[in-house]
Amino acid sequence: MTSAAAAPAPATVLVFLDPAFENGRVADASLPQLMATDQGATRGDGVFESLLAVGGQPRKLQAHLNRLAGSARLMELDIPAEDVWRRAIGTAISEYRSRHLPAGAETGAEADELVVKLLVTRGVEGAAATTCWVQASAPGPSGRRQRETGIDVLLLDRGYDSEVGERAPWLLLGAKTLSYAVNMAALRYAHKQGADDVIFTSADGMVLEGPTSTVLLAHLETTDDGAGGVRTVRRLITPQQDSGILPGTSQGALFTAAKAAGWELGYGPLEPKDLLDADAVWLISSIRLLAPVNHIDGQEIGTPELRKQLTAELNALYATIG
Repeated sequence: MTSAAAAPAPATVLVFLDPAFENGRVADASLPQLMATDQGATRGDGVFESLLAVGGQPRKLQAHLNRLAGSARLMELDIPAEDVWRRAIGTAISEYRSRHLPAGAETGAEADELVVKLLVTRGVEGAAATTCWVQASAPGPSGRRQRETGIDVLLLDRGYDSEVGERAPWLLLGAKTLSYAVNMAALRYAHKQGADDVIFTSADGMVLEGPTSTVLLAHLETTDDGAGGVRTVRRLITPQQDSGILPGTSQGALFTAAKAAGWELGYGPLEPKDLLDADAVWLISSIRLLAPVNHIDGQEIGTPELRKQLTAELNALYATIG
């Protein structure tokens, strides 16, 4: 007896930013849409952003639009105005939900998560216009699983020192570019070694970032409360943002929420030993959200109970972010 074929994955929705279409031009993702001579395909010459929409609402949209504009400036790309992007994003989300969200589904349910990508290339070789589009698709299953079960991580040398960003701005370390071949190679290497992800370090021994994420660590410290008792200080730390890393929108939003909740904040510099000595470490990104790190190079970080407790606290704070 032949088993039933698996149901096809929901199709990706594409919406191109086209001056002839005020709210964006919906394109058929099953048909070719990008010219073979587009420099995004031939050279990885472009920038992008990835964000999560929940219940039809994009999260941290302004922060992502700000970073997209900053990346475009660094690469000298002329991109459409924010309102054009917002309308195209709205079209992509509405189109996807109308096609794939079951009638009567609970708005905001976890099953109603959607990955929205904003993409810009330098356009077809010889042309003067950029190619810009919004892509909406369902998230993969690994992200949610890693949020819940945690990840094992390898430390890998990125091959340059922590000051190279200032010394060599043409390396575009502060831009989120389409040139992700090295990042993907690092992840493939980690998977072959039995790990889930990577934390890059600099040639001078500083902690940088993950291939698709920002590094966070936490310390709990017990101090005198000045009244004969004790209090627990929660400190959340991320690497220095001037060390050649991409500023994380999720990290920035979580820091704002954590500060309001009484956490102390810090910005490196961090060395690998700081990660190994932490009470908890996470890789945070807009799609996967907070992924607790169970082991780094085989060494357990903190304890399962403390990782679970602190992850729950930060997830509660992150849930307040718009």
